[in-house]
Amino acid sequence: MGEIRSSLTSLFGDEALSLLNAGGMELVKKIGLDTVRSVVLDVMSGRNLRDSAEMLTRQRLASLNAAMVSMFLRGSADQPDFAAQLPSIATRILQQGRLSKSERWIAQWVLGLTDKASQNVLRDDAALLDEYRERYVETCNEVIERSVAEYGPLSGELRLGEGTATEVGWRFMVYLLGAVGAQTLTIRGSEKSAYGKLFERLVLGSLLHILGFRFVGDKGPQSFEREFWLASRGDRRESDATALWRAGQGVRFDIGFIGRGNPEISLDKVTRFAREIELGKSRWYMATIIIVDRIGRGSRLKDLAREVEGDIVQMSMAYWPQEVAQILHQRLGFQHALVDMPHSEIRAFLSQAMETVPLEEFL
Repeated sequence: MGEIRSSLTSLFGDEALSLLNAGGMELVKKIGLDTVRSVVLDVMSGRNLRDSAEMLTRQRLASLNAAMVSMFLRGSADQPDFAAQLPSIATRILQQGRLSKSERWIAQWVLGLTDKASQNVLRDDAALLDEYRERYVETCNEVIERSVAEYGPLSGELRLGEGTATEVGWRFMVYLLGAVGAQTLTIRGSEKSAYGKLFERLVLGSLLHILGFRFVGDKGPQSFEREFWLASRGDRRESDATALWRAGQGVRFDIGFIGRGNPEISLDKVTRFAREIELGKSRWYMATIIIVDRIGRGSRLKDLAREVEGDIVQMSMAYWPQEVAQILHQRLGFQHALVDMPHSEIRAFLSQAMETVPLEEFL
């Protein structure tokens, strides 16, 4: 039983598995801090995070696609009919309980499934796997027959390293490309969430550091002046960051790498935080700034937010950090060079400031 469970993951390879299971901190290590700084700077200059992170995603996908090819070839070297047996092997793995994420994902990919497809098609019922496998194999057989009729027979050999050459035909390619397609959908879906959560924290931390606030981590406020912490939980709802400017004045931030979205949702974020909170022995006035990707053309969301004493900033606007600084200046009397800086100087200023941002601390 254990041998079946580990058969595909062992063929996939340890390096690829570590890339598959990488979380926020691991992604930063693999990507490199210099690249991360460049992405954060791009976002602060109005570029879409997904555009900036696209090459990171492609790099990860290319590595995992190569691992999938290796898995098919290594398995075929040990067992000539490996590709033909893959649907049955994957089904037996998925019918076992308590699978790791990597075990579940790789087995699903072999059957052309993602987590979402498994929920929708199989309704998370392992008893339906045998029926699904039979339909999947039947569908692939029909595709293979049509391919032979339309394009002709496919034959050839592939050799991995110094290993035994593997005979490759339509069945091998259809199963391999089906697995690669499912893998691509899964990774793109998971990276959308992983990069979003990771860079929300990094962008907010970098912004507040550049604005002259000191990060206090989990220790909470120390001097109650020019300090900030991330993902704090207040009296009502969680904020992504809280910054204290001076005695009795601070600001809460909420950030999201989303599109135009629903105006009511964004406005709810503005109103959900208490205007005053208890910190130490004093009562503090807290401004609210919601940072979103962009607001739809003609939207009155900014005006509506101001009516409830909040502000919404669009990251799609070039040099939006200056708008944040100006809002803080208007709301709290905040002082910083960025408030009145000419637009022509902002990119160079942000680029230089990013070099000293302690990104590791925010993770």
